[in-house]
This record gives sequence, C-alpha cells and structure tokens, in this order.
Amino acid sequence: MVEIVGSFTHWKKIPLIRDGKQDSWHAIVHHIEGNRTHHYMLLLDGKPAKDKDCDGLAIPQGHQEEEYAITTERGPRVFMLFGQTK
Repeated sequence: MVEIVGSFTHWKKIPLIRDGKQDSWHAIVHHIEGNRTHHYMLLLDGKPAKDKDCDGLAIPQGHQEEEYAITTERGPRVFMLFGQTK
C-alpha cells in the first residue's frame, strides 16, 4: 500500500491509487493552501519511502513530522512541496 501524509492532510494518511497506463500513483487532496511550503512523506506499507521528485528536504517540526521522518546524512528529514495557485 502506498500513502501520502503531510501538513496538507493534517498528517492523516491518504491512500494513493496506481495508474498502470501512466505508470504513476495519484491521490486527490482538496483545499491545499497555495503559495506556501508544505511538509509531507510518502509511505510504503506504512514506512517512510524516498521521493526523488520532492522539492527539497526539511528538518521535521513537531511530533507528527518526526514520526514520519527519514534518516539522512544530515539527520532526520521530511519532504517539502511548494503549493502554488493560479
């Protein structure tokens, strides 16, 4: 199972759906606040997984982020995503 969890989901897990034709994973998340940076993690079978397409890494802030952080050479990190609006 692949899930996403982050500041834009209020750290609640949302399952991703596999699209075999496009060879990708998708989720619909409504009301993501734009023009700000969000922290998130991808989970594979409940464990944090790397995201090679993230906008960057951030130091976890608070218990919820620390719970899902990955270990890097520079310490624990979560992924960053910049939410843009049109």
